[in-house]
Amino acid sequence: MKLQELINWYTSLTPETIPLIEGIYHEQASFRDPFNDARGVDQIAAIFEHMFAVTQQPVFRITAWQAQGDVAWVSWIFDFRLGGKSISIEGATRLQFGSDGRVLVHRDYWDALDLLVEFPLIGSLLRLIRKRLNVAGKPVVHEDKKP
Repeated sequence: MKLQELINWYTSLTPETIPLIEGIYHEQASFRDPFNDARGVDQIAAIFEHMFAVTQQPVFRITAWQAQGDVAWVSWIFDFRLGGKSISIEGATRLQFGSDGRVLVHRDYWDALDLLVEFPLIGSLLRLIRKRLNVAGKPVVHEDKKP
């Protein structure tokens, strides 16, 4: 399991280090998050290339990890700027490693609303829906965010 190598790659990720993905992800690996469902190392690399194309100053901060057998969980915070606004997304990733130590399955878990509420038109609508569906009728306030 190349978990520490993967963590080091994510925390120092730049457009220039994307090609190192071939030593970390198996050529048949799968990657899934709320917006992507990719197969193969080329499609996975394209996700990171796109990330650098549409965001500014993207940085992954690893906050915790644990591993057992060929499975690992990694908790992270993804900080970036989009349209001049600073955004932080908190999430977790379940990783399954192959016999050669490279990632076979990568599955991200994070709340897409944390990103979508940042967009002007759709964000207003989503905040209204979130408020109406909340039991107390109050906006959801995360300790690191304001309503």
